[in-house]
Amino acid sequence: MSASTLRWLSGAALALMPVAAQAQALSCAIPDRIAVPRLDQRPRDEPVRKPPTTSYLLSMSWSPQHCANVRNPRDARDRFQCSGESGRFAWVLHGLWPETDNPAYPQWCRPAKIVPQPVLKKHLCMTPSPQLLQHEWAKHGTCMSPHPAAYFQAAAMLFRAVRFPDMDALAARPQTAGGVRRAFTAINPGVRDSMIAVAARDGWLSEVRLCLGPRMRPQACKPFQKGLPDRVVVRIRTMPRD
Repeated sequence: MSASTLRWLSGAALALMPVAAQAQALSCAIPDRIAVPRLDQRPRDEPVRKPPTTSYLLSMSWSPQHCANVRNPRDARDRFQCSGESGRFAWVLHGLWPETDNPAYPQWCRPAKIVPQPVLKKHLCMTPSPQLLQHEWAKHGTCMSPHPAAYFQAAAMLFRAVRFPDMDALAARPQTAGGVRRAFTAINPGVRDSMIAVAARDGWLSEVRLCLGPRMRPQACKPFQKGLPDRVVVRIRTMPRD
């Protein structure tokens, strides 16, 4: 990732962030030593694709819903995020994805080595799974930069710029995908409903995605990126109480 791209990112972040963004790691204690993730192998049914990148997608996951769906919160992949031993998480970053003008987005562009420990530690409170960080680097990040530190720096700058609505207030009344979109756009100046995609799993809100243009500024989502229609009812899982 070039220096000019990082300058664009700085501008994009400032355009999104009129005041300090809300911390989504409600508590996060990074251990001295992080388990080394395994190399993420490309599945046979996912080919290498290297089309020119024309846009990006910032995919943010609602942690309470993710953790409600995992089989074992103490499994190595999900323990840091879901066991409660190391922190409490609200919105976390799933990933920053390069996109094209059709669903055949770039993926698995370069061989990916293990993400260095300092990089994992720096971003573990943003994406609280070493294995997910490794996966995002292997599948998406290698299509954006030869350096994992630069890729995750770009993702972190954009994620920190996003403001998040009061999820307890949203969960307290019947909600739709359109209502979730409007809650995000109401507190993110310059972002319109058409720039936000909402995803659910079994009727429960799972992710919100911000569509970004070639210079990583918010833009209208393309038809294949739009997610749930406005009228679809979604339920929202609230944060576990202490």
